Formats: sequence, C-alpha cells, structure tokens
Amino acid sequence: MIRRILVANRGEIAVRIIETCAKLGIETVLAASAADMRAVPARRADRVVCIGPAAPAQSYLNASAIVAAAVEAKCDAIHPGYGFLSESIVLAAKAREAGVIFIGPTQAQLAGVGDKLRARELAVAAGLPVVPGGAARTVEEAEEIVARIGCPILIKAVGGGGGRGMKLLLDPKDARATIALAAAEAEAAFADGRVYLERFVAQGRHVEVQLLGDGENVIHLGDRDCSIQRRYQKLVEEAPAPGLDGGLRARLHEAAVAFGRALAYRGLGTVEFLVDAARGEFYFLEMNARIQVEHPVTEAITGLDLVAEQIAVAEGHKMRLAQDDVSFRGHAIEFRINAEDASRDFLPSPGTVTRAAFPAGEGVRVDTHVEAGSAIPPFYDSLVAKIIVHGADRAEAMARAARALADCRIEGIATTLDLHRALLADAEFRRGGVDTAYFPRFWRA
Repeated sequence: MIRRILVANRGEIAVRIIETCAKLGIETVLAASAADMRAVPARRADRVVCIGPAAPAQSYLNASAIVAAAVEAKCDAIHPGYGFLSESIVLAAKAREAGVIFIGPTQAQLAGVGDKLRARELAVAAGLPVVPGGAARTVEEAEEIVARIGCPILIKAVGGGGGRGMKLLLDPKDARATIALAAAEAEAAFADGRVYLERFVAQGRHVEVQLLGDGENVIHLGDRDCSIQRRYQKLVEEAPAPGLDGGLRARLHEAAVAFGRALAYRGLGTVEFLVDAARGEFYFLEMNARIQVEHPVTEAITGLDLVAEQIAVAEGHKMRLAQDDVSFRGHAIEFRINAEDASRDFLPSPGTVTRAAFPAGEGVRVDTHVEAGSAIPPFYDSLVAKIIVHGADRAEAMARAARALADCRIEGIATTLDLHRALLADAEFRRGGVDTAYFPRFWRA
C-alpha cells in the first residue's frame, strides 16, 4: 500500500499529481530545486525537500539526489511525472535498489521503448508498420540510407525526443553536415549522439493512442490528435482525433494494444503514430513510457483519473477496468499556454506574473502552477498553464474554448494566449483534421 509519494517534478504536473494523491489520502513530498522552493507546488504538497540548485542537471535530473530524498522522507514511491527523469532506467533502478516503488513501467520496458531503434524493432516484431528508414552508426551509413530512400528525410535522436536532435534533410548534398548537427544536439541533450533516419511524410497527422496495462492485460483509452506543432513541440491536442475514418481509428487502437501486449506493458504509456488519413495508412513512430502532458483530454472523454490508475497499478493491483468498461463521451481540446513571445520567434519570457485570472465554468479545466506573484524561472520548460475544454461534440468544445481563452488573463510575462485565440478563429483549424504541416502554413500567413 502506497501511503507517501515523492513527487519528482515541478510545475503543473507536480500540482496535478499532488491533487490526486490528496483525493486518495496519500501524503506527498515534493522534491524541488532551490528555484522552486516557494512555488505553488511546494505549498500544495504536505512537505517539500530541496534536491539541489536551480540547474536541472543538479536537481531534477539528479537520480541519486531524488532517491536519497525519497528514502530520507520515508516515501513508499516516486512519481516522476513527465519529462526530466520520467523515462529514466537509472532512476527506476536506483529506486528499486533503495526499496522505493517507481511509478512507471519496468526497467526492461523503459529500456525497450526509450531507445527509439529498439522500439522500432519491437514494433516490427509486433506486426506494426514503420516508416521506411534505418539506423546510422556512421555518416557513411547515413548517406547510404539517404541514397536508398531519398529525400526528404527526418533525422532523429535515438535516445530522446521533444524535437531535440531532430533535423529535416531536403537535399542529399547536405546530408553530412545535417547529420553531424543532429548528432551533436542529441549528444548535448541526451548524452547519446546516435541518430536514425526516416522518410519524411509531409502530409501526415500525429495521432497517439493511450494505453494502460498491469503487466498481464493491456487496454486502450482512446486516441488524441497532436498534429499542431511548432518545431516538433506540441501546441494543441484533441481527443478523439477529429475526422478519422472509423475503420482507421479501430486499426490504430488495435495496433497500439498489440504493441502493449507484446511488451506485457505495465502502467501508462502512449503509442504515437504518423497517419496518412487520405490513404488510410499509418506508421509507428515511438512509445512514451509515462504520463503525457496532454493526458487531460483523455481524462475528459473517459471520466478517468489517469494518475490514480498509475498509482493503482504501481501498488501491484490488477487493472480495475476491462476494455468494455471504457466508454468515450464528447470531445476535448487542450491549449498549452507557454511563457513565450510568439511575435519574437517564441522567445522565452521568464519573469514574475503580476496577474493570473483563469477561466472557469462547465466543461472548462485549467491545470497550472501559476498565480499572481509566481516567478517563472529561465531554467525550465516554458509551460505555465493548460486550458482544457470538453463538450458534447467538437462544436461545443470549440465554443467553450473561445470563451475560456477570451476570459484568461496572464500579465507580467509574454504568453502564447493570443496565438491560441488566433488559431481558434482560423477556418482550417475549425474544420478539424489538420496535418503536421498546418501550423507553419498558419503562422506564415
């Protein structure tokens, strides 16, 4: 039985975890950097401990400090949230050695899907289609792949995601320089300079399927569309993915569950696909072995608390749900509000929030760690809030989104609120089903 959890993260996801733990009667200890000791999550937790200076490498990325804090505070488990060490084999191993539960999949599963090459191999073995391409241990091997599959090609980091180490190659003559740049970025971000190459599908949609497993059984909790991205960073997510053919949607769900079953997956995980809706085809991209930033839209359409489900599985319980127990209701959209100045090429905008007035009302949810007086440090991700709307259908969700975004006020720092208001008014977005090339078109216009 888990009675006390160390929350090894910051920002809105830390608040989110703390809220669910409070409902479950579980104590929380927040592991915070020196920069976050007076932030909203620190005040919401039952206790806060400092795990190091502001720099992530010395705090939120320090597995030894996190596990030591959990042991010192007599925590039964560690919840890593998303980002930072949420998919870290090292943190999972150190926690296990210390007798602390890691709320996430097994070490073997983290190793399997955390390495994108290995994940690709596992997907093929499970019968999932993958984008043509391959691994490159040397520049010469990469050039051979370029010659074989042709441009455009997407170069990706093996050891990470979030757009780091990812480069688009349009001309074969630029292969050597572009691959070297991608490898250097990957080495700096993940201490792993390996890359692999995939054919770039320009008109694809980014659709993902939420899985939940207990090590024996795996079910899906529906799909999400995350195609609105800037430099591979998601901006808006919807559930379910709008405008998908029913047969294609069913095949995506079946493929994701097949992959989860092949892994005997335990915990929450998301299988991401590149979908060519016009041709009715899709390709496996990767699996994220953690809770996702966009999990609230899945919670909205299923009525489930995904953090609570994570904790239940981590305690060793069998899943409380079978596939037939999961029902889907309505449509949900999430808008990520970042501390960035969109008019200045999305320049980060650290500083102090002087006013924070968030929307409320039926079908509106706000996940945030910000209030008037909150400091936005320059050291971390720029996400300050997520506005989630839910309606009986997409039209109602859009109407609620318009009101929610209009009612939201964050002052003292630049944010992307105006960007989202403009997106919501755009005819192509309102029709639904946009592809990953949509946002660059919209932003240039």
